[in-house]
Amino acid sequence: MYILVIGTGYVGLVTGASLAEMGHHVTCLDIDQAKIDALNQGIIPIYEPGLEDLVRRNKAAGRLSFTTQYPSKLSTCFIAVPTPAKEDGSCDLKYVMAATEEIGKHMTGPCLIVIKSTVPVGTADAVRAALKTSYPFDVVSNPEFLKEGAAVTDCMKPDRIILGVDNPKAAEQMKELYAPFTLNHDRILVMDNRSAEMTKYAANAMLATRISFMNEMAGLCERLGASINHVRVGIGSDHRIGYNFLYAGVGYGGSCFPKDIDALRQMAKAVGYETPLLTATHTINERQKKILSEKMKKYFAKTGGLKEKTIAIWGLAFKPDTDDIREAPALQLIEELLSHGADVRLYDPIAQEKGKMQLSHPGIAWCTSEYEAAQGADAVALVTEWKQFRFVDFDQVLSSMGGKGFFDGRNQYKPREMKSRGFDYFCIGIPDQIS
Repeated sequence: MYILVIGTGYVGLVTGASLAEMGHHVTCLDIDQAKIDALNQGIIPIYEPGLEDLVRRNKAAGRLSFTTQYPSKLSTCFIAVPTPAKEDGSCDLKYVMAATEEIGKHMTGPCLIVIKSTVPVGTADAVRAALKTSYPFDVVSNPEFLKEGAAVTDCMKPDRIILGVDNPKAAEQMKELYAPFTLNHDRILVMDNRSAEMTKYAANAMLATRISFMNEMAGLCERLGASINHVRVGIGSDHRIGYNFLYAGVGYGGSCFPKDIDALRQMAKAVGYETPLLTATHTINERQKKILSEKMKKYFAKTGGLKEKTIAIWGLAFKPDTDDIREAPALQLIEELLSHGADVRLYDPIAQEKGKMQLSHPGIAWCTSEYEAAQGADAVALVTEWKQFRFVDFDQVLSSMGGKGFFDGRNQYKPREMKSRGFDYFCIGIPDQIS
């Protein structure tokens, strides 16, 4: 099958490369000439484990190509363009509608149009209405469920494939396209367009709510003398709850959860429906992003506050195995520290370059390792739980520091062990008397 994928971001590039891996001939299109030139030179614009090899292998095999020009014949088009948030939090569909317009201009026969971008409920209807063509077409809502850091695996071995259709023929075409991805068992769920669009938002809202719930419980645990780690295991063992997304920390970030929660709230507002749970999820997350800076203010209160203190930050990305720093909790922590006169020493093994593009301040020092970042620091803050931070030589870290504060934003380490090494150790949801 010959497929056009419009957009070469996380979703478009991973989707296009994965479809090519399954034997389809895929053209990835983007209006950004520099990005296309880079991709044609083998330069991948994002960090995603396994993606570079996948792209290069399929490009070399002739199944994957990159261009800024629409091909002369369209048969199956995936729309995977950005859907950024507007100032009010609602979803901006300008790129989706621009792609729709171009598809209409270049159609020369029947076409299957697949919306892969995360879009508000009703977008498929809007795309149908906007298409100016005399040729027959179908619009399919096929939301992505890719986790950054595991996007290739999620695409190649999906938990489920959601197809929103209004024509059984389109469903059969999509099933044929996805057949190589569902050899072990049928993972395809067919429904109407609006339900498919809503499924993506509801899934992300549920996961975000679990995170905020655990962070709220963590704050309560600290005040009541309980351990959120023990609570997590206790409730996760209930098969109705399970263990996923029950980890307390410094809040969620990234390109999906914050944006999708805001967009869903705006959709509800537009139809006059109150969503207090979604509002609480958002509010708790914003509060949680300040938890480390609040703990630091309290810790340094007796020694002049944060002014002129040096804080090492381990991790900038919103999660491990990605270079994405959008809405990352580390950014808010850094901003808060700098506003109180502290200096920060930053290190992230992958997101460093993107961090440098966004952060510019005389109080920031960029470091080449976690050890260099800790040198002379009054405290260390772990914000992203990269694997290389798991087994650090803490004797070396402590001996190089100017102080001994350690703020673990991901509950990565054992409190009793860290305190025995000589650190003043603070984590999330675990009171001092419980390790």
